[in-house]
Amino acid sequence: FLFLERGRTGAPGPKPLNLNSRRLHISWALTLLSISSRLGYPLALFYRHYLFYKDSYLIHLFHAFTGLSIAYFNFGPQFYHSLLCVALQFLILRLMGRTVTAVSTTFCFQMAYLLAGYYYTATGDYDIKWTMPHCVLTLKLIGLAVDYYDGGKDQNSLSSEQQRYAIRGVPSLLEVAGFSYFYGAFLVGPQFSMNHYMKLVQGQLTDTPGKMPNSTIPALKRLSLGLVYLVGYTLLSPHITEDYLLTEDYDSRPFWFRCMYMLVWGKFVLYKYVTCWLVTEGVCILSGLGFNGFEENGKAKWDACANMKVWLFETNPRFNGTIASFNINTNAWVARYVFKRLKFLGNKELSQGLSLLFLALWHGLHSGYLVCFQMEFLIVVVEKQAVNLIQESPTLSGLASITVLQPFYYLVQQTIHWLFMGYSMTAFCLFTWDKWLKVYQSIYFLGHVFFLILLFTLPYVHKAMVPRKEKLKKKE
Repeated sequence: FLFLERGRTGAPGPKPLNLNSRRLHISWALTLLSISSRLGYPLALFYRHYLFYKDSYLIHLFHAFTGLSIAYFNFGPQFYHSLLCVALQFLILRLMGRTVTAVSTTFCFQMAYLLAGYYYTATGDYDIKWTMPHCVLTLKLIGLAVDYYDGGKDQNSLSSEQQRYAIRGVPSLLEVAGFSYFYGAFLVGPQFSMNHYMKLVQGQLTDTPGKMPNSTIPALKRLSLGLVYLVGYTLLSPHITEDYLLTEDYDSRPFWFRCMYMLVWGKFVLYKYVTCWLVTEGVCILSGLGFNGFEENGKAKWDACANMKVWLFETNPRFNGTIASFNINTNAWVARYVFKRLKFLGNKELSQGLSLLFLALWHGLHSGYLVCFQMEFLIVVVEKQAVNLIQESPTLSGLASITVLQPFYYLVQQTIHWLFMGYSMTAFCLFTWDKWLKVYQSIYFLGHVFFLILLFTLPYVHKAMVPRKEKLKKKE
């Protein structure tokens, strides 16, 4: 279930293994990753019972040693890639200080190293290699450099969010190593800041000050939910595969069947990510890293490391709802360190487009990643236009408010939502142009045609259906 695509690339690389050898290789890599994800629970328990209020250097050593051990357990000598990048990042912070040069050097070096890793480890198929956790580490180290830079600025010049993450002190090598290799997030995330990590080390992330956090039950809930998704994915995975999209049998099926299969597969294929993130979130909660303060009623919140809002993911009929519920911490990282930092461009759509381009490159060098995030950008823009039209048109808002038709509207929305989510995920999961192009041709590029038509026609529909007084109110 930890079979993630982030280690895949589209560039020439080593000669691929034969089919049987490759299956054995992947099966073995999956086994190691599965064991590693479960190791986080006993490690978190050990940390809580024996290290929670101990000296900080012991905690950093524990996190660095266990993370490095997990890296070596899964990737052998190739763990040196992460070790090299962490050491060089520490030197960049110390030698270049809180400067724009340090931030730009960090961004260029860490991204270049990751992309070079994608290029040189390519096999033209699914890969589970050192690049999988390295993409998580890349974001961590870039965020560290930006937060360190913000820490040297006048606090009044920073936004409230930047003040929260700005690093005022000077991190030691041991602190950077502990932050980078924390066992609960090294392999697949989630993202968290250096300041949040230091609160864990200082014993601040607990619902009972002076005592260990009461996080066992919340952690087990996320683990149990993850196992439910794991069972569902395990039972259905032999029957719903992306490989079927490339078969002659799929091509010979009626058009409606091809669309419905893509719809079901598009929802189902995301379950492996849901499973993975829920299991690792449980580790973070158990250690205390998931503590996020208290609600108004005094109940502790454990969602600081949540990568999934499961209920929103399962029920929301809009694309923006899926984006808000899926891979939350990575999306928040991109919003904080890329999208908002591009504010100087003065164009929200341009900033959003560049942020999605960054995400596509961060995932790998395949054309499928670019197509997937291009579709996401197009869909989000069109969805925003459609929502504004319905809200501002008296006729459409009246129709949308008819109670008896709500279930029908919901069904239509969910059908459109998951059909085109599956359409976008097709390029993401098949990743090379010859594969995703074949599937898109089989359904006549339905997603591109549908949303491009809406993109150019909705402004005229809006002009025709929204009264002038409504437009004036919007401008006011």
